[in-house]
Amino acid sequence: MEQLPKRLELEQTHRSHSDFVTRVVFNHDGTKIVSGSYVSGSYDGVRVWDVATGETLQTLQDHSNWVSSVAFNHDVTRIVSGSYDRSIRVWDVATGETLQTLQGHSDWVTSVAFNHDGTRIVSGSWDKSIRVWNVATGKTLQTLRGHTDNVVSVAFNHDGTRIVSGSYDNSIRVWDAVTGETLQTFRGHSACVNSVAFNHDGTRIVSGSDDNSIRVWDVATGETLQTLQGHSYFVTSVAFNHDGTKIVSGSYDNSIRVWDVATVCKK
Repeated sequence: MEQLPKRLELEQTHRSHSDFVTRVVFNHDGTKIVSGSYVSGSYDGVRVWDVATGETLQTLQDHSNWVSSVAFNHDVTRIVSGSYDRSIRVWDVATGETLQTLQGHSDWVTSVAFNHDGTRIVSGSWDKSIRVWNVATGKTLQTLRGHTDNVVSVAFNHDGTRIVSGSYDNSIRVWDAVTGETLQTFRGHSACVNSVAFNHDGTRIVSGSDDNSIRVWDVATGETLQTLQGHSYFVTSVAFNHDGTKIVSGSYDNSIRVWDVATVCKK
């Protein structure tokens, strides 16, 4: 495991949200940030920020309950947001206008993501299902069922042919994004899986869990390549860097850890 520097320089503090910030994401070139929030009263749950100046560029206000997940598309023309109001919204980044409201989930929407070309959205929900949406029409293309408890994390692989999901049923599933078929079910965590992500070439998945561990999985075989121990409380967020050589993890133990993938997968 790599240690982060003891002191990281604070470049900006962005203050405008009126409640807990639930999600922050950079756009592809790092010039903008989108944030989602638990909100009170005004429901200003989605904000777009200029990284250089710290200014709010857009305040997106159509959700009627907490915003749990946000993401940019690759060319930064659209934002998708998922909310506890059970809806998904697609926004125009330039104007702040709602372009689509996607309805279909019967409980909180907890995770949303675009595919790489921005034509599809995947969403996960406390209704235990995953939906794949056509961005242009707002229609559901697939409803993926198989998890037996809340789905809390979803992601596409880079070419958009596979979806990975993590659930409170302690499992991870890999799905065919076109047919909706379950291709793999990964079991090994002893508590709910909070976060999942593919590496860039789609050969590995990383997962973080309430069992305080991180696992690296081989997508082809479903085998655990490594179990990473070090956090002392729930692991809530995990991701690979672009070239797949590092994993970053965040935890309720108040720490962020960076792991060397080449080292841990050889052990």
